[in-house]
Amino acid sequence: MNIYRHPKPDAPNENPPMAKRTRPAPPANTNGNAWQELGLQPDLLEGVRLAKFGEPTEIQRELIPVILAGRDCLGQAKTGTGKTAAFALPILQLTTAGEPTQALVLVPTRELAAQVDSHIRQLGVRRPLKTALLYGGRRIAQQVNQLKRAPEIVIGTPGRILDLMQRRELNISDVRFIVLDEVDRMLDIGFRDDIRRILKTIKSEHQTIFVSATIDDEIRTLARPFTRDAVEIDVSRDTLTVENINQGFVSVDAHQKFETLLGFLKHEKPRLAIVFTNTKHAARRVAERLKHAGVNCKEIHGDLMQSRRERVMKSFRAAQIQVLVATDLASRGLDVMEVSHIVNYDIPEDPAGYVHRVGRTARMGKSGYAVSFVTPDQGKLLTEVEKLINRELPQFDEHWVMKPRRAPATAAAGAAPEAASGPQPAGDSAAAAGPVPTRYREAIRRCAILESHGLKPLRRTLGSRFRSTRRRR
Repeated sequence: MNIYRHPKPDAPNENPPMAKRTRPAPPANTNGNAWQELGLQPDLLEGVRLAKFGEPTEIQRELIPVILAGRDCLGQAKTGTGKTAAFALPILQLTTAGEPTQALVLVPTRELAAQVDSHIRQLGVRRPLKTALLYGGRRIAQQVNQLKRAPEIVIGTPGRILDLMQRRELNISDVRFIVLDEVDRMLDIGFRDDIRRILKTIKSEHQTIFVSATIDDEIRTLARPFTRDAVEIDVSRDTLTVENINQGFVSVDAHQKFETLLGFLKHEKPRLAIVFTNTKHAARRVAERLKHAGVNCKEIHGDLMQSRRERVMKSFRAAQIQVLVATDLASRGLDVMEVSHIVNYDIPEDPAGYVHRVGRTARMGKSGYAVSFVTPDQGKLLTEVEKLINRELPQFDEHWVMKPRRAPATAAAGAAPEAASGPQPAGDSAAAAGPVPTRYREAIRRCAILESHGLKPLRRTLGSRFRSTRRRR
């Protein structure tokens, strides 16, 4: 089966209004002092050591000195390259203990908020700083109690942040640092107006930091009124996905996706795998069928209670389940180093979603495997993904891929004469249509009989079955 790819036009030249730095990465420091050379203080270096970080990644080498210098910035880097530590470490160093709400970190999802909070507390283990974690799905009274402890750093989703501001429980007018993490996802979800309202509330001199895997003109337009002499740092090179992910696609009929998925899991035996679907209903259905097939899996999507979502994520991080079936909810904020395989059961309709999905594997230099199931009519979506990541995905022709079912020779020979001469179902070819369903054969015979009497069948609609006869008076 062939997937039709739309032609790829040449990318237009873009001249962003902000200063853009894309200098090549410096060579790795073999003396182990690379973190110290970034200007980090000893207690933060100890946090880095306890977190078992290796050499700093390119976005960390580029972004940390810029933030320490007090510059507004937009940082773009591939998913899984340590962007959270790139803004968390300098903010931890510049924040003063004892002064409430100095830094505000906005994130699109609850899971990402919890992940950022965990990273900040881990890296700042030697610093006497407090954090508050604010997002929906939890009792607001508990989060108000967090704010009463006068935390220096606040992490939350825009909706809950605005709610607490309107209740006068959170005052951000004197914030010194504002970070928008995964800002492209926040715009996709519809937080644009909320972000503007939050940013306009800050009256004091502050530093604004935008961080994301993709930064386009829409994000630049949003950032321009709220930044001053901002530096744009792009270390994503020519592709937005890391090189050590074995990426590709398989061509499969829609009704054969699940059998192909089962074959993939049995053949690959992934350590931890995430199967992405485009809808919550599909996630539930796929998870149920996998459980019936004996696969140790759970589902996560927006319909689950927050407490259950947290339990599922805790089980997945502890490797108590092998397969996580998820919507795009989990593609942001899922930082599990041991994820080895990503399956796009449904190819995402938004190409940027592909970047964040496959970025759940090959974290921090590890290797990974990502495969997308593509049906014959989804060639345009595949092309859009390839244009975004600036690489052509190879087609995997593995033995576990379910091949299209073709009509056996005996069925073709035994077909009724009138069926062969009658009209065929729209969209099917003689070679790939397979056995003709009975309803098609009956319809073809009925049409042939009518035509032999010079009659044409009336077009029927669903409503005609229930519509009473109307007579003229």
